[in-house]
Amino acid sequence: MTLKEFIEFQEGMAIGEEYSFSYQKEEYWISQNPGAYYLTRVRGSYTQEFETSEALFKDGTIEGRLLSEIYMDIEW
Repeated sequence: MTLKEFIEFQEGMAIGEEYSFSYQKEEYWISQNPGAYYLTRVRGSYTQEFETSEALFKDGTIEGRLLSEIYMDIEW
């Protein structure tokens, strides 16, 4: 994923989009319900919950690394 795509990814979440993507051969979902945003690894259904999409992208991690640190290795 390029930086431009990562910004579009964030903007899409802010307006209600949901996405699936792969990182190091693992599948993940970013989804939402009213008042909550989720980053979920499909295997094992490990989920992180956030109050806003901004918080998800600021604090969400995969394998201990922030999404902003690994976006270039995310495939969607």
